[in-house]
Amino acid sequence: MTEIQHQSDDERRLAELGYKQDLARSWSGFSNFAISFTVVSILTGGLASYGIGLANGGPITMAWGWPLVSVMVLFVGLAMAELASAYPTSGGLYWWASELGGPIWGWFTGWFNLIGQIAVTAAIDYGAAIFTTVVLNVIGLDIGTDRTAIFLVFAAILVLHAVLNAIGPHLSAVINNVSAWWHVGGVAVFVLVLGIGAQHHQSVGFVFTKTVDNSAVGFGGVAFSFLLGLLHAQYTFTGYDASAHMSEETHDASRTAAKGIINTIVVSAIAGYLLIMAVTFAIPNLDDSLDPTKNSGYPVIYILQNSLNSFWSGLLLIIAAAAQLFCGYASVTSASRMLYAFARDGAVPGSALWSKLSARRVPVNAVLFISVFAFILLIPSMLVPAVNAPTAYAAATSVATIGLYIAYGIPILLRQLHGSRFHTGPWQLGRWYRPIGVIAIIWIVFISLLFILPTDDHGYPWVDGFTWNAVNYAPITLVGVVGAIAVWWFVSARKWFTGPKRNVPEPPEAEAPVGA
Repeated sequence: MTEIQHQSDDERRLAELGYKQDLARSWSGFSNFAISFTVVSILTGGLASYGIGLANGGPITMAWGWPLVSVMVLFVGLAMAELASAYPTSGGLYWWASELGGPIWGWFTGWFNLIGQIAVTAAIDYGAAIFTTVVLNVIGLDIGTDRTAIFLVFAAILVLHAVLNAIGPHLSAVINNVSAWWHVGGVAVFVLVLGIGAQHHQSVGFVFTKTVDNSAVGFGGVAFSFLLGLLHAQYTFTGYDASAHMSEETHDASRTAAKGIINTIVVSAIAGYLLIMAVTFAIPNLDDSLDPTKNSGYPVIYILQNSLNSFWSGLLLIIAAAAQLFCGYASVTSASRMLYAFARDGAVPGSALWSKLSARRVPVNAVLFISVFAFILLIPSMLVPAVNAPTAYAAATSVATIGLYIAYGIPILLRQLHGSRFHTGPWQLGRWYRPIGVIAIIWIVFISLLFILPTDDHGYPWVDGFTWNAVNYAPITLVGVVGAIAVWWFVSARKWFTGPKRNVPEPPEAEAPVGA
């Protein structure tokens, strides 16, 4: 029998796309879902960025904003799932854009995705450091909660995640499987404890109608503030592209990667809403929860510690901190596979180094790359006096959200332009691809413009009380990095970057793409 006949369906499809099976294909469909569910991590984004939503719009942002974002994200996820089914490669978004639009589209999509992956890893692990620091102090390790303590814990977490990722893909699958159940169980514990044990519960009217106007831009009022607060939910719903990036390590990837994306969004939407509603109903005092002199910039921690006794608040903080550690670990895994695939095609300086696999078939150098640059991104939180911990976290969430969603949007747009010429995989949208894709693109454009604005009224230069602590550094970061990438493309990269490079020979009688 020929080598092609010995290949599994997954390996055969990967060969048709141009790659040999270098990564270990050992993941089940549940593991593929688990990594996206873990990176989305409602116990991470839903809690660590809760203050962004509460300060912008107030309780109504939680009650109405989360369902709104959930529905819109589902449109994005459906469009991405169809692409993941057609092209099950670790390159994911970058590969899709290159195939559908050519090298220039793949170049910019890949870099937006990589920037977003680094930023989301930084934001996740920084949020984990905030909660972990509180937990360490609660259990008696008095290390303080200032930004120096948070940054040192952040660095230690990044090292831990790099080391664990280097061990091997089987451990990654096990950890993410455990994490999925930890998140489901953790949400159940949060809802029960806050529902039964909170010392005070707000009314339904408070949760669904109470507003906070923090826009201060001369128009829009509460409505505009509410829109700014959507960053809370939108940031939480990032990272489900992990299912696509793990395609080359997943069995039956052309189906399970698509299902992993959709199931992650649906489960996270439902469980996440239960979680944030439980927290919002347990708010002891809204003004105090929003007062940085009382909440240290993190309303959820204030709410837990002032709504429950020390045992229960400590337990919930431990559950949240552990979930956030799981989340950061999974984010490094996903980001390293994206970088590995991007470097495999020569798009990153030092590509041979970042696409190299260890004896255990892990891109260890790519793991180190992601960890080091996530660390570098948040150095200002330590060294620049004007950048406090909440400001650094908000900037990282904005960069992550905008970078990732632009990367999500480009291949969706290109798929729309291909229309009926697009060869679908076994999981497809049929004739619904058009309205679903159009809605997804409109939403991505909207949030990308919205989230470059400050989420605090004192971040606008024309407002009395302006402070650099409240400035949104996301547009500054994005313009600088994307500008450099654009210059690099037009000066140099367009001359040598040709998109995906086959590392297997073209079969003499290549089969038509799946679903053609």
